[in-house]
Amino acid sequence: MPAETFLPGPQPKTVKTLAGQIRPVPSGWELLPPGDAALTRRVKAAGDHWVVQERVGRRIFSRGVWAPTATIRQIREELTAERSTEAYAKKQAAESKRRDKAQQHYVEDFHGAVLAFLGFHERHASLANALATAVTNHATPVGSGTVARTRRIPLDRRAEAAVIAWMRHQTTSYDSMKIARVKGQRREVRRMLAQRSKELLGAYRRGETVPKACPLAQAFIEQHARTA
Repeated sequence: MPAETFLPGPQPKTVKTLAGQIRPVPSGWELLPPGDAALTRRVKAAGDHWVVQERVGRRIFSRGVWAPTATIRQIREELTAERSTEAYAKKQAAESKRRDKAQQHYVEDFHGAVLAFLGFHERHASLANALATAVTNHATPVGSGTVARTRRIPLDRRAEAAVIAWMRHQTTSYDSMKIARVKGQRREVRRMLAQRSKELLGAYRRGETVPKACPLAQAFIEQHARTA
């Protein structure tokens, strides 16, 4: 039986095909929930299995893998034995250190890319650094799901998108807007707000004197008040 991909079924031990047909799960199978990548990978490689996924908005989430119960139990026991060894602990520690170092380098690179995108005049250098730090802290954590974590677009475009997204939530009324449920309407509102944000950034790039009521400056004043 080749591996197949399904949607969650309407009843326990059922799945739904992409065409909408309901199929019962084979007898003797159980659902391995997502969360243990190594276990899931080995179960898939061991033989017959059904992958269950579900789209939520633009993202696709794993809902687990159906596979023979005996296969899942055997591989889980083997993994448990491997993970109890000293060699495994050392390997995990080294891998964790490697990931931490890679993350640190990425955060530094992303912060630099944000500063490059901002391109503020030197008289606004302190605000540029504060904004770059705020955007970087929000966008770069592993698992944040932000545009900064995707590798599908170049770093400079990730930095630009992260700045615009941060400004949309921090310097506009986007979060409280009532947007009509019309196809393309939310995209159009975001496009309009993005244009306003770029116009606002232009004043800082030109070194203009900006009023204290400037939404960007005000966002940092309010942020400082909350953390003081």
